[in-house]
Amino acid sequence: MAHHKSAEKRIRQTVVSTARNRANTSRMKSAVKQAEEAIASGNKTAAEAALKAAQPELARGVVKGVLHKNTAARKMSRLTKRLRALA
Repeated sequence: MAHHKSAEKRIRQTVVSTARNRANTSRMKSAVKQAEEAIASGNKTAAEAALKAAQPELARGVVKGVLHKNTAARKMSRLTKRLRALA
């Protein structure tokens, strides 16, 4: 248990930032998962729409500090590559 005012504040801040990071991560992972499922289904129009929705979520994850920019770029690249293979 914290005994200093600053440590108590730090605990409160950690709770808030953890919840925020979990929400951002969850939203991003859900978008990527939907894109992967759409690509796996073989429906090109649905896959394009899902990828179009997932790309801004990945970019937002980078801006929010949840994901490294190279990781996001790699995920986008691999999803795009799999989408192009459908054609």
